[in-house]
Amino acid sequence: MPHRIPLAEPDLTGNEARYLAECVESTFVSSVGPFVERFESMVAEASGATGAVAVSSGTCGLHAALTAVGVRAGDLVILPSLTFIASANAVAHCGATPWILDVDPLSWNLDPALVETCLATETTMHADGRVIHRESGRRVAAILPVHTLGLAAEMAPIVAAAKARGLPVIADAAAALGARQHGRPVGALGADLSVFSFNGNKTVTCGGGGAIVGDDPRLLALVRHLTTTARVGADYDHDRVGFNYRMTNLQAAVGCAQMERLERFVAAKRRIRAAYDAAFAALSDRVAPFPEPAGNAGACWFSGFVDRRADPDGVAGLRARLKAAGIDARPFWKPIHLQPPYREAPRTPQPVCEGLWWRVVTLPCATALPEADQQRVILAVRALLTDG
Repeated sequence: MPHRIPLAEPDLTGNEARYLAECVESTFVSSVGPFVERFESMVAEASGATGAVAVSSGTCGLHAALTAVGVRAGDLVILPSLTFIASANAVAHCGATPWILDVDPLSWNLDPALVETCLATETTMHADGRVIHRESGRRVAAILPVHTLGLAAEMAPIVAAAKARGLPVIADAAAALGARQHGRPVGALGADLSVFSFNGNKTVTCGGGGAIVGDDPRLLALVRHLTTTARVGADYDHDRVGFNYRMTNLQAAVGCAQMERLERFVAAKRRIRAAYDAAFAALSDRVAPFPEPAGNAGACWFSGFVDRRADPDGVAGLRARLKAAGIDARPFWKPIHLQPPYREAPRTPQPVCEGLWWRVVTLPCATALPEADQQRVILAVRALLTDG
């Protein structure tokens, strides 16, 4: 039996072991240590932002960011349905509810035209500046676009719609470090705060962890305050309900070693995506590539294809046959509006999401994927697609 080809495993062949040994030797293994500050600086610079706050996970980062911009119990937060459930969970952790919008078929990201239409036709601007969702009477507190697959959402019109109404924008950039849009990195696209994840399957990993980036020093200071238990001074005084969302020096040490190779990792991801797209181009009647609209250079976190068949069982069967051949092929996120915790949340019709998510087949795309393994994947996919 040929060896199994995993979907996305980390490349830990840089300075990870050496930096971890430094942590152990220094005894700085918890949330205090030089690697945390170094990692924050590296992430801020790579994202095009002024500063960064390292945290224990991307989900915690989203929760802290939403809290920092004033999202509270009873509010609504606009976000796309096609996202990992953590985006919606972070909203719920604030006591708020997602307002779930469909996505743009050309990018799989939050549809800017739909954002503007919903705000223009379904909300009212209160005299005190609040944006009120007319049907529910709830305050709309923020917009949370997601950079799906590491491809930036079209931020300019989303930010414009938000600014016209005084709404903050928090970008879920979990897998988008290294992506650019119209020449600008994702932390410089107009969001008040952007949040990255460094989970084990991300292009850059700390084994876990996240980071919140932005340009407003006062907002970043509030984020840091909230994520470090809202402690005031050296004694045990705390001025509000805070969170213990700190990243450890051990995690940051791994992250620093990973960030040293960010450009190499993103280049590898793009090569892998391009190889799959070229290999399956002749099968365009059966499959479509993952999106990348003009003006974007995505981080290509995952690669694969969209099965054009209107047959969910057939698509699932294709993934199962690839797995049986030792190739880790997986589905993509089930949309938020179909998840039990959010079935009662307000939403738009979802024709794009509902016609897309189950057709997606993700394929092995680790940054260190050997060319021979990728060719084995390509040959197996071609054989299965041509067999029917």
